[in-house]
Amino acid sequence: MSPAEARLKEVPSNMTEAEWQQRVNLAACYRLVSLYGWDDLVDTHISARVPGPDHHFLINPYGLMFDEITASSLVKVDLHGNQLSESEYSINPAGFTIHSAIHEVREDAICVLHLHTLDGTAVSSSAEGLLPLNQTAQLVTHDLAYHDYEGIALDHDERPRLQKDLGDHNHMLLRNHGTLTVGRSVASAFERMYHLERACSMQVRTRALGTPVYPVEEIAIEKNTELLANRDRAELRATNLVWPPLLRKLDRELPGYRS
Repeated sequence: MSPAEARLKEVPSNMTEAEWQQRVNLAACYRLVSLYGWDDLVDTHISARVPGPDHHFLINPYGLMFDEITASSLVKVDLHGNQLSESEYSINPAGFTIHSAIHEVREDAICVLHLHTLDGTAVSSSAEGLLPLNQTAQLVTHDLAYHDYEGIALDHDERPRLQKDLGDHNHMLLRNHGTLTVGRSVASAFERMYHLERACSMQVRTRALGTPVYPVEEIAIEKNTELLANRDRAELRATNLVWPPLLRKLDRELPGYRS
């Protein structure tokens, strides 16, 4: 049996191969978030657009830990919050507010990833935000947006403000709340979050040591920004170079997401 035939054999009869592959990638992302210690009990959320003309997206069943999520357990919803797949679980209402807002206006935001990590939330709660103190931070700061805190995101009236603040950026600090990234694939959203989270942790540690040393030359930041501005290159790197070994790592350490 060829690899393509094996994949088709796994696909449930009620969905396309493209949807199933998206489910596998999104379930893998949830497991990776757990593996890296970024989860927050059953809270926070990651979504991915279902391939096709409809703005349907997949999100976690509210009540499963991230290391329990599988491709088949993900819930499919539309932009009005209607659940389109059978599940004994509902979805996180605050998660729906945030993710539906972005999927509604960003055709390129195939995946939206939101976390409440300690260091990410600490930096989002500081007046200075994320600073370009090091090379990792400079992977992010040229493409970073901010959104002011409005309480738990249950009010759909917040969505236009969230959309406006994100604009065409791919990284966001939700003030007093956490971190958020988007990508044209699950892979690129995850890699962006990896860099954003590490940059926040590096800043927290640097601040703990005392007064930081800023990059001597502004031209160094400009050089890095120019190199990183090519989003097509970033997408290829995430999809072809970073994601396959991450899946191999999951298959070794936290298998079961493909079911």
